[in-house]
Amino acid sequence: MSAAVVIAIVVLVVAAALFLYTTSARRDRAAAMGMREAKRKDRSHEAVEHLEEGRPSGREVERLAHNEARGTGAELVPVGAPAPPATREPMDPEVLAVTRRQFFNRGIVGLFGLGLAGFGLSSIGFLWPSLSGGFGSKIKAGKLDDILAQINDKREPFYVPEGRFYINPYPKDDIPKAKAIYSGGVLEGMEAGVVALYQKCVHLGCRVPWCKSSQWFECPCHGSKYNRVGEKKGGPAPRGLDRFAVSVEGGQIVVDTKQVVQGPPIGTNTTGQEAEGPHCA
Repeated sequence: MSAAVVIAIVVLVVAAALFLYTTSARRDRAAAMGMREAKRKDRSHEAVEHLEEGRPSGREVERLAHNEARGTGAELVPVGAPAPPATREPMDPEVLAVTRRQFFNRGIVGLFGLGLAGFGLSSIGFLWPSLSGGFGSKIKAGKLDDILAQINDKREPFYVPEGRFYINPYPKDDIPKAKAIYSGGVLEGMEAGVVALYQKCVHLGCRVPWCKSSQWFECPCHGSKYNRVGEKKGGPAPRGLDRFAVSVEGGQIVVDTKQVVQGPPIGTNTTGQEAEGPHCA
């Protein structure tokens, strides 16, 4: 889903940049051609006026001929050859170079394109899973023996904030029951003696805290309850807590948070653990 959103954002950013660039270029070409056409018309008009100023009108020719025939007027002055065409003036630097309007248009388009590109890259960075560490990658939680000792001492799960999960022990005596429900990396972690549970309640997404008195996970939002290994015990949750694949490498617990494994169905109770005290929610 996130990959599709990223692709859609990139396509929209590229399309918007192309649209703005082509619109600005078309407007600049139209403005430049309009200025060139106006210059051409001005020069043509000036040349016509120049030719008309140097050539006598037809009425004047008739009047001069009539006067010459009567001997009362001046001699008829022959019309000279047409004036040579006017030399072409150099093109206006405003047309050849970038006009002020073109500069501002291109500047606005460039800044807008940079803004869209920045927004697109930040969106991709936000949606793209982290591959170097943190949620969305493989996380080394710590040494297996140290984590189990801390859990037994404090009587609460080991929480890993960068991975958003809890680690709790799984009884080895219950592995045969677990094999009928779980598989893959989740079962591998149980066989190693631990389970990694996603902190988010499967009902409406609240973070589920640990209730030390009941030794269960109890959601304060709507009262969903899960036992020590994340199997549903009560409330509106549609299944047990989601979880992650776990492996033990060189004595270190490694939790793969790239993929969230859906929790077990309602009625799953592989450990038979009941509430050990008053509920918190």
